[in-house]
Amino acid sequence: MYFMKDKENKKNKENEKNTELIKTIILIILLILIITGATAYYFLNVKDNEEEKDLPFTELISLINENKIEKLEMTTGSATIKVTLKGEEDEKEREKSVLVPSIQAFMEWVQEKVDKEGKEIELIQKPVNVFLRVSDAVFSILPTALLIILLVMIFKMQGLGGDSGKVYGGEDGSKPTGVKFDDIAGLDEEKDELIEIVDFLKKPSAYLEMGAKIPRGILLYGKPGTGKTLIAKAIAGEAGVPFISMSGSEFIEMFAGLGASRVRKLFEKAKKMAPCIIFIDEIDAIGSRRTSNSGSETENNQTLNQLLVEMDGFDTNETVIVLAATNRPEMLDKALLRPGRFDRQITIPSPDLLGRESILKLHSKNKKFAEDVDFKSIAGDTAGFTGAELANVLNEAAILATRNKHKEITNLDIENAVKKITVGLEKTNRVISEKDKKLTAYHEAGHAVVSKFLPTQTDVKEVSIIPRGLAGGYTMYKTNEDKYYVSRTELLEKMVALMGGRAAEKIALNEISTGASNDIEVATGIAKDMLTVYGMDDSLGPVSLKVDDPYELQIFGDKVIDQVGNQIQVLIDNAYITAQKILSENMDILDRVAHTLLEKEKITSEEFEEFFK
Repeated sequence: MYFMKDKENKKNKENEKNTELIKTIILIILLILIITGATAYYFLNVKDNEEEKDLPFTELISLINENKIEKLEMTTGSATIKVTLKGEEDEKEREKSVLVPSIQAFMEWVQEKVDKEGKEIELIQKPVNVFLRVSDAVFSILPTALLIILLVMIFKMQGLGGDSGKVYGGEDGSKPTGVKFDDIAGLDEEKDELIEIVDFLKKPSAYLEMGAKIPRGILLYGKPGTGKTLIAKAIAGEAGVPFISMSGSEFIEMFAGLGASRVRKLFEKAKKMAPCIIFIDEIDAIGSRRTSNSGSETENNQTLNQLLVEMDGFDTNETVIVLAATNRPEMLDKALLRPGRFDRQITIPSPDLLGRESILKLHSKNKKFAEDVDFKSIAGDTAGFTGAELANVLNEAAILATRNKHKEITNLDIENAVKKITVGLEKTNRVISEKDKKLTAYHEAGHAVVSKFLPTQTDVKEVSIIPRGLAGGYTMYKTNEDKYYVSRTELLEKMVALMGGRAAEKIALNEISTGASNDIEVATGIAKDMLTVYGMDDSLGPVSLKVDDPYELQIFGDKVIDQVGNQIQVLIDNAYITAQKILSENMDILDRVAHTLLEKEKITSEEFEEFFK
């Protein structure tokens, strides 16, 4: 059976190739005909008219009456005749062309002149010019043909001629998703939540007999790279049912009504293939809140309305489940999230420590690692990383190991991969002046030393003045725990650590540079969030000033807005003063760390700790 399906797939692919070849040949032939017709038209009509000098019809009548015409040459179907004059020595001056209003009446008149008056005029009748006729025909049908081709291309572009969505594991021989729950790590609770969906798709009758209604829609939301699409494919893979995948942006069309049409076709296909799964990735592209605006917003509203209607139109015995993924659930229309549509909403979070370790082990298959590689330690150093980012770390480590001609992937390869992804590519060949090196050394030493004296800040892992990415240097910290809540003290001390670089420049060199721009930006963002989002200011109290529209701030009054601005300035100034105080009291350590950086360019965590013993 699988052999027959494989054979059919190969045959279909060959037929598709033959169809494309025929289309290409027809297009080439059409182009050749157009070029040939245009060339013939030019040489046999336009060029002749350019080279010959026109003669007025009234003057031709006078010349015939005066017996100064030697020959008249006409072509069937043409209104232009060629005239040869008598007595002209120059061949070009002898030949003229004349546009005749009525060829038949003119030729009868000339014949009468020849027969009755004895005029010596040679009359020549030429058959119709085939090339000229072809060129005329081509140019007459060319606009219509081009219009038809343009319409066909537009319809194909809009997807009106084909099916909606990519199918996995359908009866047409398409390959299944090939993903199972065993291929997913770090999402154990989420997998448990979705197992009943798989069971329903396998045995729907058991649920229907009990009177249970399976959720019609399941919304998966979380940061990019957490595995939303992967877990949707795994549900289809576990249940062994067709999986129809489509992106939300594919519904948005150039012309009004076509997005809604594609939604209808998608659900019609799903009902025919039931039991099956419809997966809409990035659903916020069509599911965002409806507005009363015109233009593209109207088209989005029509598409969303059609989606709402289709999700309401399922019969109880139709085993079609809609899965959708987004990283912006707050953008979705409320009607889409009500029970009966997306009944169940599951958060796909970034993995915790154990989750990261299991993800690393999963992606370590088919890769060679040194015996001392500890995935638990790597998981501890990659807090906040998503599954996709962890997979990328191991892939980059494998590439670095191959480039460095290592037989196995080492801890150093993995550490360098993490640095490459988080900070940027190391630029060892960049030429840096001694002045800039010294400034960078004190800047990074300032961050490290200040952090050491702040109880809530994590330990320093590495300090470097080798440029990476856009940074002239970096201070890397250990991240050995997952934090779900951050205290006010920790945020305040985080700002102090961020201002340590600028404070070191000012105290040690009596100079400030642009190198602290990102530190200032991050510190200002923390101060702003403390006041407007977290309600951590004593004078303002626990009030959230986070609004969707800036005009909503008017209800708080100008006094509150001014107060927020002043308090942000106070928090930043206090952080800067605290950082300067810490460094002033520990100038000997700051100088030693900076000088060591100038000599070695890098300091490890062990070497950094030696300065404090």
